[in-house]
Amino acid sequence: MPRFTKDTKLKVIVDDPEASAILQEWFPMDLHGSMVKMAYGMSLEKCFSFPQVKITDEEKEQIYQQLADLG
Repeated sequence: MPRFTKDTKLKVIVDDPEASAILQEWFPMDLHGSMVKMAYGMSLEKCFSFPQVKITDEEKEQIYQQLADLG
């Protein structure tokens, strides 16, 4: 089973340098900023459901695959 899935909490992903780098590529923002920190306890899937996160289903699957490829 991969370390990171759509159900992984955002904080776990942000705390891992490789996984965090993937999110930075897709979302060039401060992943340690106060707005993002409010979502640390949420799953990645939940974070992607917010309207402010403009992302297609195809892009979500690409991100999930990149994270899964980390092991």
